[in-house]
Amino acid sequence: MTVAGPGHNRGPALQAAGGWHLHCWRRARADLVPHLPVEVVRLRVRRAAELGLDYRTYASVRAATGHDVVAFLFSSNALRVIAPGAVLPPDRAGRLRALVACGRQALATAPLAPQALLAATGGLIDAADPAPYHLAGFGTARRAIRLALGTVPGDRVLLVGEGALEQDWCAAGGLAGWLPADRYFG
Repeated sequence: MTVAGPGHNRGPALQAAGGWHLHCWRRARADLVPHLPVEVVRLRVRRAAELGLDYRTYASVRAATGHDVVAFLFSSNALRVIAPGAVLPPDRAGRLRALVACGRQALATAPLAPQALLAATGGLIDAADPAPYHLAGFGTARRAIRLALGTVPGDRVLLVGEGALEQDWCAAGGLAGWLPADRYFG
């Protein structure tokens, strides 16, 4: 006897099922995908551009969370502000300046203090808080991220970060998604 893995409904494999089962599954899957009016798609394409995202990324976040992106959470590493006295690179500043109708928050990775990060960004970031220690436990990281977000629901915030350890902050904070810095700023 084999044990089914997580997410398996213990039904027959679609390849083993007859053509009718496969047809029903495909039909049910197609019915789940919404058929959006052209006007809604145009609005979403415009919103994706305001956020500096490609439409595919924006649409996948909307589909996964059911919500619009209302804020970005940037790590100081993603912003390339690593040490006190550092200056925000021009490409990062240009992208932050272009963000429309969206919150801009940041997490300052030690040894950088949140005040130094705010000074380096020249008013392009709304708020900065200390980042969770990279090897902190899940609960500690969650508390740090929730503190940084305040009243903003996590599933409406995209994290732009550097590296796998920062990617884990997305799950800890219940965030809408994670984008690598090179993809967002590139």
